Amino acid sequence: MARMVNCVKLKKEAEGLDYPPFPGALGARIWREVSKEAWAEWTRLQTMMVNEYGLNLADLSARQHLMQQCERYFFGDAEGVQVPENFVPPKP
Repeated sequence: MARMVNCVKLKKEAEGLDYPPFPGALGARIWREVSKEAWAEWTRLQTMMVNEYGLNLADLSARQHLMQQCERYFFGDAEGVQVPENFVPPKP
């Protein structure tokens, strides 16, 4: 049986992640409070930010920036998540 969580992002009960997405307090909090569906939305946004900003994930400051954006997306001011101004979503 799937583990259910009250998703803070979707504001509904939904299937939770199978394991914390990364180590540490933020990873544990996401595991407890974020659904698989909301996590999938974040990974799409994160991929877009990496590509549009040209982030190098080997760079500690780039990883820290993404972690701050992740925390903001789920638990803070989601409107404050930095999406590139000229971003045009790909057409299906």
